[in-house]
Amino acid sequence: MEEDLLANHKRYLERKALYSSLGYDVDKERAFILDKAQPLYGDILEAGTGKGHFALELAKAGYSFITFDISETEQAFAKLNLRYFGFEKQVDFRIENGETLSFKDKSFDVVFSVNTLHHLTNPYKVIDELLRVLSFKGKFVLSDFTQKGLALMDKIHASEGNKHEVGKTTLFDVEKYLTGKGFRVTKASSKFQDVLIAYHQLI
Repeated sequence: MEEDLLANHKRYLERKALYSSLGYDVDKERAFILDKAQPLYGDILEAGTGKGHFALELAKAGYSFITFDISETEQAFAKLNLRYFGFEKQVDFRIENGETLSFKDKSFDVVFSVNTLHHLTNPYKVIDELLRVLSFKGKFVLSDFTQKGLALMDKIHASEGNKHEVGKTTLFDVEKYLTGKGFRVTKASSKFQDVLIAYHQLI
């Protein structure tokens, strides 16, 4: 188990170094998203654990939360990573399909989705599910790569012999969808990340 933990952490550091060599600071970009999402309150859900970069940022900031992913393989990487840093007790890891979540209506006050939108086959099905589990006083924080960010990810995937698949639905499309549903939306951008924060109009 200790060997797995150390080998996983080595992979994590190598990937961060690869990002950094291309000008993308993982910690800085995740901190930017977290800062724009403040204040956080109540029950928190992260949609799309991935390799756990944002989960680690949330945990480091002292929050306890539920995070889900459809991929057990990806989430296993994240679990080991958070265990390495001693944050595993703050995080409840779940395997869930974002199109059909098991959570009750209005059960979360803050819902995060970071760099997941461009991977989704049926993005609006997932968004509707995330809105279903969002409380009336809650906020939906959706972030994805800017065009510069996507270009950088293309380079990273190509360097590993893979193709970075990107769906057609953009944050601009989602903004129109959310405002059409009566949400108030605020926006922020860094060089590599766009952030949308949607609130029910009653706030």
